[in-house]
Amino acid sequence: MSENNKSQRAVARRLAIIAAIGGLLYGYDSAVINGATEAIKTEFATGDAVLGFAVGSALISGGIGALLAGRISDKIGRVPMMKIASVLFFICAVGCGFSTSIWMLVAFRVLGGFAAGVAAMVAPVYIAEISPADERGVLGAMQQLGIVIGIFISLLVNALLVNVSGGAGEVMGPLDTWQWMFMCMAVPSVLYFALALAIPESPRYLVAQHRDEQAAAVLASVSVDPAPIDEQIARMRASIGADHKPSFRDLLGANGRVKPIVWVAVVFMIFNQFTGINVIFYYSNSLWSAVGFTEKDSFTITAITSLVNIVATLIGMTLVDRIGRRPLLLAGSIGMVVAQGGLALLFGTAPIVDGSPSMGPVTGPLALVCANLFVVAFGVTWGTVSWGMLSEMFPNAMRSAGMSVGTAVQYTSNFVVTVSFPVLLGVNVGLVYGLFALFAFLSFFFVLRFVKETKGIALEDMKA
Repeated sequence: MSENNKSQRAVARRLAIIAAIGGLLYGYDSAVINGATEAIKTEFATGDAVLGFAVGSALISGGIGALLAGRISDKIGRVPMMKIASVLFFICAVGCGFSTSIWMLVAFRVLGGFAAGVAAMVAPVYIAEISPADERGVLGAMQQLGIVIGIFISLLVNALLVNVSGGAGEVMGPLDTWQWMFMCMAVPSVLYFALALAIPESPRYLVAQHRDEQAAAVLASVSVDPAPIDEQIARMRASIGADHKPSFRDLLGANGRVKPIVWVAVVFMIFNQFTGINVIFYYSNSLWSAVGFTEKDSFTITAITSLVNIVATLIGMTLVDRIGRRPLLLAGSIGMVVAQGGLALLFGTAPIVDGSPSMGPVTGPLALVCANLFVVAFGVTWGTVSWGMLSEMFPNAMRSAGMSVGTAVQYTSNFVVTVSFPVLLGVNVGLVYGLFALFAFLSFFFVLRFVKETKGIALEDMKA
């Protein structure tokens, strides 16, 4: 590898890390509510249905944010959308921190969800469009790494605050502990905005806007393609269309029907959520408390599980460009079936005490092992692969629109799981995990039949 190529790869990696801070904020925003749910329920005297809506409200606006971000980012660029998301995250952090009613909290959660939807859509697209083809898998996984680090930071902050104050509902200075949990998100949002000021625009976006000189300058700093820059730009323009600017119409074929690749992306992201990964990080504190662990132990368990998730993602990043996307996805589906099936069996056969399964000295640790095995199975495979693959599976002309739809579907699926889980938890915990195991089982056959390998394929060579 030439020194020039090393420098360009280093620049691409640095840009991917900066863009992935949006994933970190997405992860923090989505998981911070975990530590605050019981305190919010007590503070505002809310029932399970309202609490579920408070948790899931950000997911509704997240889907809307993802849909709008695709179209807007095709007009104003990827980087301006990152700046907009960072400002909205900051407002969400402060607003949630000073909320005086459940509906005020929901309103700012909705704003934060919109920001998360924007970040979740635009960061993977940007990373895919500046990455060398042979490193696109690992750099695309930076988004997921950012998300899991954000989740870990959120849960770690929650655990530290609870251990200092004595509980999420306890007073710490001018605010309650749960309010400080939200306020801490202001710090990474400011960092995200500052770093977004210093990164260049995506070269493929610039080509789509007929700004070839600017695209050439960016390619000179990040491209390791041996072809001349002019030839690279010509290939990009050919893949987009000489006079074409991307739009949602690109998702339709000549017959007016949605293209098959769009349906693949939609179902792919449904399975991503219906295996139950976010339940671990949204409701695990309440779940472990319900089955006999103390509040402090529940916070500690959840933080450890989040750390396991980071390690799993790092392992997946070392594999994704070596063995490919499909083998990882297939192996992950098998692992998730085993882990979620184990949880279904343990919770389903546990004796019911005060309306909740009571875990004994053997079944309790076994449940923790199964939960962490599930996180490993998901994190190494589906977690690592999903965002990067979603951003790279579409041709240039439809990438932004396709990513918007896929991200919106992910948010919608997440919302369905998030809102329904508290209700189903009160019905039968074992049944819930049985359903997660079923979807993991079905995901194996979906990948086997419909998902194509994208390892090492240039973005200009992706076919609809």
